[in-house]
Amino acid sequence: MADLPSTARVVIIGGGVVGTSALYHLAKGGWSDCVLLEKNELTAGSTWHAAGNCPNFSTSWAVLNMQRYSLEMYRTLADDVDYPMNYHVTGSLRLGHTKERAQEFQRVLGMAEYQGIDMRMVSNEEAKEMYPFLETHDLSGILYDPYDGDIDPAQLTQAMAKGARDLGAQIHRFTPATGVRREGGEWIVETEKGEIRCEFVVNAAGYYAQRVGEWFKSHGGRTVPMVVMSHQYFLTEEIPAVKEWTAANGKKLPLIRDVDSSYYLRQDKNGLNLGPYERNCKAHWITPDDPMPEDFSFQLYPDDLDRLEWYIEDAMARVPLLGEGGVGRNINGPIPYAPDGLPMIGPMPGVVNAFEAHSFTFGIVQGGGAGKVLSEWIMHGETEWDMWAVDPRRYTDYTDHSYCLDKALETYGHEYGMHFPWKSWPAGRNKKLSPNDGRVRELGGQMGAYAGWERANWFAKPGDDTSLEATETWERHGPWEPRVRAECEAVRDGVGVLDLPGFSRFNLNGEGAAEWLRGRIAGALPKIGRMNLGYFPDTRGRILTEMSLMRHAEDAFTLITAAPAQWHDYEVLWRDGLPEGVSLTDHTAEYSTLIVTGPKARDLFEALGTEADLSLGWLSHQPAKVAGVPCALARVSFAGELGWEIHAANADMPAVYEAVIGAGATPFGMWALNSLRIEKGYRAWKGDLSTDYSLLEGGLERFIKFDKPQDFPGKAALLSEKQRGSSKKFVVLSVDAGAADAPYMSTITHDGKVVGETTSGAFGYRVGHSVALAMVRADLATPGTELNVNIYGEICKATVQGDGPIWDAANERIRA
Repeated sequence: MADLPSTARVVIIGGGVVGTSALYHLAKGGWSDCVLLEKNELTAGSTWHAAGNCPNFSTSWAVLNMQRYSLEMYRTLADDVDYPMNYHVTGSLRLGHTKERAQEFQRVLGMAEYQGIDMRMVSNEEAKEMYPFLETHDLSGILYDPYDGDIDPAQLTQAMAKGARDLGAQIHRFTPATGVRREGGEWIVETEKGEIRCEFVVNAAGYYAQRVGEWFKSHGGRTVPMVVMSHQYFLTEEIPAVKEWTAANGKKLPLIRDVDSSYYLRQDKNGLNLGPYERNCKAHWITPDDPMPEDFSFQLYPDDLDRLEWYIEDAMARVPLLGEGGVGRNINGPIPYAPDGLPMIGPMPGVVNAFEAHSFTFGIVQGGGAGKVLSEWIMHGETEWDMWAVDPRRYTDYTDHSYCLDKALETYGHEYGMHFPWKSWPAGRNKKLSPNDGRVRELGGQMGAYAGWERANWFAKPGDDTSLEATETWERHGPWEPRVRAECEAVRDGVGVLDLPGFSRFNLNGEGAAEWLRGRIAGALPKIGRMNLGYFPDTRGRILTEMSLMRHAEDAFTLITAAPAQWHDYEVLWRDGLPEGVSLTDHTAEYSTLIVTGPKARDLFEALGTEADLSLGWLSHQPAKVAGVPCALARVSFAGELGWEIHAANADMPAVYEAVIGAGATPFGMWALNSLRIEKGYRAWKGDLSTDYSLLEGGLERFIKFDKPQDFPGKAALLSEKQRGSSKKFVVLSVDAGAADAPYMSTITHDGKVVGETTSGAFGYRVGHSVALAMVRADLATPGTELNVNIYGEICKATVQGDGPIWDAANERIRA
């Protein structure tokens, strides 16, 4: 082995499938001066005992993209790097027991169609032909993926390692990293064999990622939000019937996933491999008396088959042949879990030039795509696809140990659970509470978690069914539907109040702040006492983020953005450095917000004796007193009616809320707000506004000031796009929907061809029909064009309405 180099461009800590893939992709991108450090042998962590299953299927658009890329890459990798691999493309059958599960399958089929993935629904009889040992009598829907299968994890990792080495990258095994420090704007990675100075460092340490993450705390980092779970699967001895079928057909049986029972079952040699995700699951290394060992390389936990008893019996009823094979071997190994079960790939929160690629529960199938997107992030500062779903900055400071543990147990136990739009999962709740939380619940608020903040989704009346079970539907009709309708009507006809804690809130001050901000956003700054939206493009002109800019003085601003964007947007502002004398401070936790909106909002403020100029126009803001409480009043409303936002210190907010309620405002929730904003064509962050779209595609040209002298990021790309024309455009659709509204990334077709996707959808109670925001092929963005939207398998007619509001199109009600 070559000596450890003293310098490298990138150092990757961790030699599992993901770290090796990152090294391979960096080398393929021309960054060969990169080093991977592994404390033991490659694959010594979760990779070596992974089952190696390779599905395309995911309900996450970003993860579906990532897995699709992986499987396409793996199919040619052996030839690409000249390294033989055992990769069996067997196909898979995903079994559904309920109507709701079949609808989930149809949703993924629509997304797969968009991405060019060949999946289809098959009948019970077809499934029986593919897998003659399968009992199908009670199934409601079966999804077939012909490109599913299994791969040898060790061979996959070694193949990418060979490819990386052949391109000039270095791998140093048995070289544990022991710490990091910063010197002269560079990283020093410490090992027992010496130190490496580098520009970028990557934490790809698998289930040791939290321990490695501690090294970065003194450089702005945080405790990595993850837990190590015990995952078991067992291999049977040889089953004669499996051997005979394989010999007769010249291939392996398709992989089975009985997702409602929560296990996978696949052929392994001439036996079967059963891997449950059991409800009575177990985490490890979570208490002081069960510490994580210094080195658990190539080790397993003791067998714990009692946990699997129900799943074994259920699988034997589904495939009776399973009962003919005795248990040959049981694997019980550690796998890392983030609270939502998705990996963390991207910039390390709070730390310069540090990245993360860890907490993979399906690391084998995601490894190829993870290496691709991570290498793009490092080399270019941006990724081909929007990867917010896996961005480490999606978690902020609410992810304490109890949250991570409770959510990991819930997520693992519901690994195949359906994520209904109305369901608020119960674990890990009440981490961040509004100052009005008790009163909101007293009024009937049914809460949901938004980046840890508890907000009311809707307000129940006595006798309403508020059970978790009632929310397990894709359809809009549930106990909440008449309440949401009434809340929207109250905002339309009178005045409503929404308690909205958790807005991300930053103050930008100091000489030069305005000029610096002009160089970051595409458009203009507001005048003093005014506010507007500022769009931050990336270098391609794509929508990095949106912030509300409130200007207090020449160089004094408050920047307000979405609750989940807190760490992401703070980094957007500071990562490239602030000018000397300009300060940026985070005040998110100090203030809360009420939205008071509706045609009678001004009457309500007057009745409260509000000390403010209520004649100031739309997009103004001012210091004020409401019910005697000092606050800021901003003349905006995301609901699209006459209204104001009240911003006040947490301690003062209960008095304001009580006064507003007492003056006759109807409390409304997030689901009503979503309906109201979609009718207005208002975009939401990381749904309608993401790096999948440019500002011009997103219909935001009015927020671009091409003639300003500042060379903001993406200016050249946007000018080029403006000259040639955009290939897709943002539109509002009227949808003839059935019982469900269009979710994010519903596929849109025209004349049998995929032409776009929805970015959000809801029923519009003011306009009386379902509405969707969408991106469509530019030539189809003309009002009146008829399209089709796939909503959980139902093909619904949709009509283009243009790119503006379909409620109060002239904004007369807002400006009243």
